Amino acid sequence: MPRPRLAMRKVRDILRLALGEDLSRRQVGASLGIPHTTVADHLRRATEAGLAWPLPDDLDDAALEALLFPKGPAPAKVRPQPDYHAVHRELRGPGVTLMLLWLEYKERHPDGYGYSQFCFHYRQFQRHLDVVMRQEHRAGEKCFVDFAGQRIPLYDRARRAVIDHAELFVAVLGASNYLYAEALPSQELPHWIAAHVHAFEFFGAVPRLVVPDNLRSGVTKAHRYEPEVNATYQEMATHYGVAILPTRPYKPRDKAKVEAGVLLAERWILARLRHQRFSSVAEANAAIAACVTEINERPFKKMDGSRRSLFEEIDRPAMGPLPAERYEFATWKVPTVNIDYHVELDCHYYSVPYQLVGKKVDARMTARTVEVFFSGKRVASHLRSYRRWHHTTDPAHMPESHRRHAAWSPSRIIAWAEKTGPSTAELVTEIMAARPHPEQGFRSALGIIRLGDRHGQARVEAACTRALAVRSFSYRSVESILKHDLDRQPLPGESPPRAHPPHHNVRGPDYYH
Repeated sequence: MPRPRLAMRKVRDILRLALGEDLSRRQVGASLGIPHTTVADHLRRATEAGLAWPLPDDLDDAALEALLFPKGPAPAKVRPQPDYHAVHRELRGPGVTLMLLWLEYKERHPDGYGYSQFCFHYRQFQRHLDVVMRQEHRAGEKCFVDFAGQRIPLYDRARRAVIDHAELFVAVLGASNYLYAEALPSQELPHWIAAHVHAFEFFGAVPRLVVPDNLRSGVTKAHRYEPEVNATYQEMATHYGVAILPTRPYKPRDKAKVEAGVLLAERWILARLRHQRFSSVAEANAAIAACVTEINERPFKKMDGSRRSLFEEIDRPAMGPLPAERYEFATWKVPTVNIDYHVELDCHYYSVPYQLVGKKVDARMTARTVEVFFSGKRVASHLRSYRRWHHTTDPAHMPESHRRHAAWSPSRIIAWAEKTGPSTAELVTEIMAARPHPEQGFRSALGIIRLGDRHGQARVEAACTRALAVRSFSYRSVESILKHDLDRQPLPGESPPRAHPPHHNVRGPDYYH
């Protein structure tokens, strides 16, 4: 192993003490504070160079160094260099490691680098990449999603005044940095879900994981270890066969990829379109789509290819296929089954099996259907109705006539209403008679009776009398009468009572004519 080179001043001291003063190697080393083996190495080199003490006066330090340390012959050949661009791309494939790539390299070039030098030169190459390209993500594994911090102004038709703002949704694939962006009316759940569907269709495939920030539309409750994902968001993920992996709170490195994608979108989409005025989200999306295409087609500065070519090469083959049908947006609620064996969903009543009265159920609503689940099993399915405060009843959900509401029957509810007054009992009877099934009037009848807890039974009785007079048989009519104090007013057709009875001392209006 070659000894470390010393300063020429110290080399001259070695030669002086060893050759001029005739000191031993150990004595010279102790005197100069260097190992005796280094002293021996320099004396050997001086002997091979034919040097003696004193040295010639015209021998400067550069010449002395050239004599003691002559340059060896140049290497016969240079070792073949690996293609580190290809190595960087290959590493993103599932199960691919540097050891595997080095073994393949050695098979092609037996006289190539050893493993340690192979790794060293790759790390040196990696240091010159952009930070966003430097991160190692497996092909087809993760898609990072978020909203940009800046919004897109929307103008009126004359394009003079700002009347609204659109949000910019950004999705970035981890391995290839392939980008998708879309303007949305808001960050609400329907638009959040629709943006994911559009992103998957843009990719033509689905990743294994979707990594959102802890946005309220997607994550009901943020948590470091067990975040609670929104039921609709989870259902969408199940439909596409992906998993939702929210970022950990206060861990910016978890979302570095999408942050870089958002920054790219702000610089190359929002900044580029800043002088254009859009009057609708659709108009903005037409311009955004052109910018997205340009971003994905632009060549990398420090790597071969572009986002699109890298996506086609490494991400798309590793991603899963799209399902046969597009996901249909659905919302979930957890209502309680009323005594009339109906649940109220979006101002409409849907029946469920009467055995579930008083139970909490899971309800799924799409634009066309309503499904009700109990303990994970579907117990009811209806076409969705948009008629407010009406009933949709499946006869199969009703009990047999001889068992129909042993505890709750029309006669029992009428008897309860009679405690408030005869008008209340009559109105409750009319409400149940107006329904195809008396049970459909139970909810309204109970609501009217319970208004007595708030307004008093006397006022409820007066309000029911007025509702009967105007033939408005509903809970809302009685509630409105009480709200506007109409129960204290004369009934239609009645003359208002005189404020003061006539008196012989009171002058009438004729007195002043």
